[in-house]
Amino acid sequence: MHPDTDKLMSLQRLDLEAKRLREEIAALPKMVAQLETKAKSTVGQRAVVIDLIAKEEVLRRRQELDVKDHQAKIGKIRKQLDNATDTKQVTAFEHEIAFAQAAIGKLEDAELESMERSDELEAQRKVADEAVAGAETKFISERERALASVAKDKAELLELELKRTAERAEIGEDALSMYDRIAKAKGTGIAEVLLQKCTACQMMQRPQRWNDLRDRDINELFTCESCGRLLWYDPARDSPQRKPVEAESIAARIVRGL
Repeated sequence: MHPDTDKLMSLQRLDLEAKRLREEIAALPKMVAQLETKAKSTVGQRAVVIDLIAKEEVLRRRQELDVKDHQAKIGKIRKQLDNATDTKQVTAFEHEIAFAQAAIGKLEDAELESMERSDELEAQRKVADEAVAGAETKFISERERALASVAKDKAELLELELKRTAERAEIGEDALSMYDRIAKAKGTGIAEVLLQKCTACQMMQRPQRWNDLRDRDINELFTCESCGRLLWYDPARDSPQRKPVEAESIAARIVRGL
């Protein structure tokens, strides 16, 4: 096996961990921003409920004033009714009183409906208050956790970069160049071959390539013919029962009568 193979595998582990840390560093602020947006949204929803409650209160005050106006009007008409001597006047005054009383009845019914709506809105406000408090608490908690995680990730990333620099310095220029080119295109530059199969693309390797890869005396970098990644083999992870299937020659098939 090529002497840089193990080093490239080690480098890739560092590269993947560095990538994970960068992604986490980038993702945590976005997650916190989403929680902040949600917290603001719950505040907005509560504000809508509070506004509806206020409108119902204004409506009831107006209804109460209207009831008082009708009651005052009835009082005036009753005084006029007491002094009326003409039957037509009496009838007209009685119609006005009945009309005003009907209007009062409608207003009182509407006021009751408004009170029922207010009761429902008060229940909604209670739920909204709890939602606002919960969202705010979660936002503050996750923001603190994210700040701590980002600081920790940045420290780990700095340490990783130092290790990567040292690891890259130990790898031959040609092997490193090949690894960088493949990793840039594929996301990873080297893949383990296990049971004759590339673990990156899951394609079987030809028997001859499989044998050459397992031969520790062959100082060569092998690539997967399917995905193009450099190949790495660890005999300790391979099954001793698994052996490559050798391709039979035409002559051997003739001898066996196949």
